[in-house]
Amino acid sequence: MDVTTIINSLNDAQRQAVTAPSQAMLVLAGAGSGKTRVLVHRIAWQIKVEGVSPHSILAVTFTNKAAKEMRGRIEDLLSISAHNLWIGTFHGIAHRLLRRHAQQARLPETFQVMDSSDQLRVIKRLLNTLNIDEKQWPPKEIQWYINAQKDEGIRAKHCVETGDTHERQRLIIYKAYEELCDRSGLVDFAELLLRAHELLRDNADVLEFYQQRFKQVHVDEFQDTNTIQYAWLRLLTDGKDNLFVVGDDDQSIYGWRGAKIENIYSFQRHYPNHQVIKLEQNYRSTGTILKASNKVITNNSGRMGKELWTDAGDGDLISLYAAFNEQDEAYFVVDRIRASINEGGLRSDNAILYRSNAQSRQFEEKLMATGTPYIVYGGLRFFDRAEIKNALAYLRLIANRDDDASFERVINTPTRGIGAKAVDEMRNIARDQSVSLWAAAILLINQRSMSARATNALIGFLELIKSLSKEVEELALDEKVKRIVHKSGLIALYQNEKMDKGEEKIENLEELVNAAKLFEFDKDNEEKLGEVDMFLSYAALEAGVSQSEESEDCVQLMTLHSAKGLEFKQVFLVGLEEGLFPSQQSVVDTGRLEEERRLCYVGMTRAMQQLYLTYAESRRLYGRETYPRPSRFLREIPAELLQEVRMRATVSRPVSAVQAKPAMFQAQSNYKLGQRVHHAKFGEGVILQIEGEGAQERVEINFKQVGVKWLMLAYAKLDVL
Repeated sequence: MDVTTIINSLNDAQRQAVTAPSQAMLVLAGAGSGKTRVLVHRIAWQIKVEGVSPHSILAVTFTNKAAKEMRGRIEDLLSISAHNLWIGTFHGIAHRLLRRHAQQARLPETFQVMDSSDQLRVIKRLLNTLNIDEKQWPPKEIQWYINAQKDEGIRAKHCVETGDTHERQRLIIYKAYEELCDRSGLVDFAELLLRAHELLRDNADVLEFYQQRFKQVHVDEFQDTNTIQYAWLRLLTDGKDNLFVVGDDDQSIYGWRGAKIENIYSFQRHYPNHQVIKLEQNYRSTGTILKASNKVITNNSGRMGKELWTDAGDGDLISLYAAFNEQDEAYFVVDRIRASINEGGLRSDNAILYRSNAQSRQFEEKLMATGTPYIVYGGLRFFDRAEIKNALAYLRLIANRDDDASFERVINTPTRGIGAKAVDEMRNIARDQSVSLWAAAILLINQRSMSARATNALIGFLELIKSLSKEVEELALDEKVKRIVHKSGLIALYQNEKMDKGEEKIENLEELVNAAKLFEFDKDNEEKLGEVDMFLSYAALEAGVSQSEESEDCVQLMTLHSAKGLEFKQVFLVGLEEGLFPSQQSVVDTGRLEEERRLCYVGMTRAMQQLYLTYAESRRLYGRETYPRPSRFLREIPAELLQEVRMRATVSRPVSAVQAKPAMFQAQSNYKLGQRVHHAKFGEGVILQIEGEGAQERVEINFKQVGVKWLMLAYAKLDVL
């Protein structure tokens, strides 16, 4: 039998995994080592050489895109239809099982699957029915709680009451939610997995049928499985030793959403006759990038152990840039990207990876200023994010009571008991009387046609806007924004979400305060527009510029979590500072710190040819100026693998990450040391230092009113006195 098409393109370790006898197997596949290739060729080998029927193969992935790719590659490799193979996501396979066995799963045949937004709407209606205040019990927090319980295989009836009032109320809601879904034939995503597990566990005939049918079970990204996913995989393969899993303990970065890295370790205990094969040859990155990544990840304990290598050569040293602040960091990154484009590279060859979504604003701003197309992968641009739009809507309404769009956006954000019926009445009055919604609200209050509760809530909202308007009148722009996001209740709203998403939204609001502080008000327009109006116009323009489509050639911006599975010729891993990456919360938690280190490892191994690491010596973080230490992850990289990069020069000698400092020099400039200058916002000052050249030239000025500040001359408008 000719099997050359299946094994000829494989390296020794890949070939060993593909051709191994049928048994429980863990393929420990390092980044860029060809794990998808191994899965596809393993399935092809079983069909063509071992005679396994396509009907008897189950392959489970985490995304529809991965499942489609796997199916297509199998068809190309064997020139057969992959229609009979069960290849799909965990949720897709679970849904297929439940449709076939709805009665045994105690579901109506016409059950409806809810996506995340549908589930949230159901929870909101349920809270309203139970007369539970959404401000005290945010629907998104309840959604997170319910899904987290289901991911662990815990029904409401299994929850043990602890006497904690908060926990008891969440349990009451969980029970009511289960009853509502059962009555209505509704199934959420977490329920798909839990119900599929219960179907197999509680129906011996169904379990036996699928155990007999699926002779071979394959799982991709095994390190990302949660408790319930692994539980039903074990049921399907109980006593069969036919579970073939591919994963990497060094790339387990989704613990915050329920993934259990422990599943990789448990696999070896649950399948004692298993075999482990390591894929360590990397086909993506240079030797230098791999050596550095290996050194960083070895600082984690309890690893199964592997060391990536390549026969493609060492390539360039890793470039390290110590920025003065976050603005300088963004200038540097965009400058390097534009240089690579000018040398003939594609914009899409470049990726900017960051730990927090709030970091994207500076890079977006600089890319737009230079006319460089970009896309925020897997997320919204900064000024398009809902929490930012909410804050700006308050600012607009305070500046202009007749802004109907802003009025509608925030009248019930956070929830304050003004229902849809009341808003509809205001719309009708506004239309009939040709007045704004603000004026319509006053008329509606005077009509006394609403309930006392709704009337008081509406009066409270109008008074909030009036009082905020008076409070912020004399404040600086950034203090205005800061007071508004706190007094409006937006910060408290997202604090109550008690999830990473809530923390992220708060970080974004704090970055909005920072954006307001850094906003350069054009004094020439002062008579035409006030500072608030200018800032709002700036924000609207930034949000209005459409970002590139994914298919276009554009720079890629994304969080490190979004970058998993992707690769780029040139990667900028930014914000490598203690408190930011690793995050402050992870520093005191060993488990979280190790996941942060795995996240750094994932980010570094996205780079194919060139890796830039950057940190800032000062950064406005969470609304205040900080002077962070370089990240411990930088100190874990051997000095001989790094080179310090300066704005206009490269130091070719290796440097220590901790000792690396930006170049300090006086360049040719139109300004002089000791010169007195005037700035529209900061007033009069004296130049202390001058650095850089061209677009990157900056000056340090001691202002009489606000003290010492660094300003980029390309943006700052200075008048010589």
